[in-house]
Amino acid sequence: MQNTPWHGFPCPRELPDLMSPNSSPSRLPQGLCSCSFCLEVVSFSQGGQPGLIILILPTQCPVTKALSVSPPCLVFIKALPNISYPLTRWLMIFFSVSHTAGGEFPLVRGWDPSTQQSILDPGFAGAQISVTPPEAIIPRGGSVTVNCSASCAELGLEIELSKKEVAQGVNWKTFELSDVREDISPICYANCPNQTESSVSITVYGFPDLVELEPLPSWQPVGQNLTLSCQVVGGAPRDNLTVVLLRGEEELSRQPAVGEPALVNHTVEARREDHGANFSCRAELDLRSRGLGLFQNSSAPRQLRTYVLPDTNLSLSAPRVVEAGTQVLVECVLGGLFPASEAQVHLALEDHRLNATITYNGDSLVARAPMQGLAGEEGTQQLVCVVTLGDRDLRTREKVTIYSFPAPKLTLSQPEVSEGTLVSVECEAHSPAVVTLHGAPARRPSERDQILLNASAEDNERIFSCLATLEVAGQMVHKNQTRELRVLYGPRLDKRDCSGNWTWPEGSKQTVNCQAWGNPTPKLTCSRKDGALLPIGTQMLVKREIAGTYLCRAESSHGKVTREVVVNVIYHQNNVVIIILVAAVIILGTVGTAAYIYNRRRKIQIYELQKKAQEAAALKLNALASPP
Repeated sequence: MQNTPWHGFPCPRELPDLMSPNSSPSRLPQGLCSCSFCLEVVSFSQGGQPGLIILILPTQCPVTKALSVSPPCLVFIKALPNISYPLTRWLMIFFSVSHTAGGEFPLVRGWDPSTQQSILDPGFAGAQISVTPPEAIIPRGGSVTVNCSASCAELGLEIELSKKEVAQGVNWKTFELSDVREDISPICYANCPNQTESSVSITVYGFPDLVELEPLPSWQPVGQNLTLSCQVVGGAPRDNLTVVLLRGEEELSRQPAVGEPALVNHTVEARREDHGANFSCRAELDLRSRGLGLFQNSSAPRQLRTYVLPDTNLSLSAPRVVEAGTQVLVECVLGGLFPASEAQVHLALEDHRLNATITYNGDSLVARAPMQGLAGEEGTQQLVCVVTLGDRDLRTREKVTIYSFPAPKLTLSQPEVSEGTLVSVECEAHSPAVVTLHGAPARRPSERDQILLNASAEDNERIFSCLATLEVAGQMVHKNQTRELRVLYGPRLDKRDCSGNWTWPEGSKQTVNCQAWGNPTPKLTCSRKDGALLPIGTQMLVKREIAGTYLCRAESSHGKVTREVVVNVIYHQNNVVIIILVAAVIILGTVGTAAYIYNRRRKIQIYELQKKAQEAAALKLNALASPP
């Protein structure tokens, strides 16, 4: 305590109660006071720590005599190092108390009990002055009231802004400052007779005029770094201003606002899940330590779109050769992209864009489009597929050859001829195509081929084929043309088509299968001598009356043929008679067969005997003719 000055004030008529709910008075040992007649020593503490010592001394005390003051007593005050309030605040309390008590007591000088000497404190020498509040914080453009108190009546407030005196007393004045837009430190001064002064710190706070997150890239590749930049214009005090960068509600970075305007940057790696996420920044003005609140200004959110576009896997499928005037389907496929549904596909044949239909499935897409080769644009052309996603595109190309290939010409000298007519068949193609005429002798392929034939019934409805072959871009393409030859010939009624001998049991259902051939198709009828007709090609119930021999006639404009057919009907009579007849037939057959075999053997024996007799006669004649 030895080097800390004491400050003395004239005692009020009635000492005020300086105790507060947060302070506790206690008696201190008399030894702290160098005057043995010290009436009162009181200590005020806060939070259990000593904060202020007040000494009350009578005027008869040698200390007061040394100070040469006339009031009945003096009050001495000293702030310890850990006091939580500035000393000037307590001095103002005593000034106010003394004024309320009706006394106008000047502060004289300080006293150091340890040295038993009077100390002239520079802050209280001559005129003494104080200002309240010692510091203040107000919104930009706001107003504040400043009270200046001094030990004399000559006092004032020095400030560059306009001020208005709103109240005054013998040794105090109150001023109102309006439309304060920046931090200021007004000075209270007093001339009693020497000038002394005290200042108040007025801090102006204001919210940022602009909080803006700079535009994001229209598309950001996944895995690459993205720099977020937030600009903050205005806002005070800057020591209490912080800039926060956000992804949705997630805090990415928190940095102080430095400079005017303040520019805060933060780098993040773009992710797939960031696609469609909102990024923003927020300025926070934290004045809670100054008795106010936390004020926040947020920028408008900006949405990020991320993407993945692989460098490979793009495939384009299309025929290598396309005939002019024909339409084919081309297909472009790509997998491993994200988000696939936002990818654009461009399919084109040279300058002709194709009308593509795109199908999306997970992280892949398939684009299909019809493509037509145009006449007059024959030759090799480029088919291109371009997939665009984000600010990149992926493309691939294929060569397609457009060609013209007229069908070959196949002609018959007569498409319909009578049997036996000579027919010419000719096959011809446009150069450089070559033809193959089926049925012609094998020979070197050329642009033309021909055959001659004598038309027969077997050639009726014969199909002649002419195959043309053309090489395009290393591929062989073919076209075929066919013609049918019709041969007119007379009716045919063969045994294979009409067997002509049917035996059916009575009461069964049967169909007469008898087919006549010819061109034109002949008319076929079968009838008995009595005029009864035999149904042909339709099912009928067999009766014994249909039995008999029928004459079938096939007729057309090219002739007529006939054939006899027999229908036998088996029906039931007397079983004994049938058995006898069958037995008789068997016996007669057996007897006949035996007689035949006997006669044949007998004839063979006679023949052999005659042959031997002839051989013997010949030998005899030969013997007679020989010489002796």
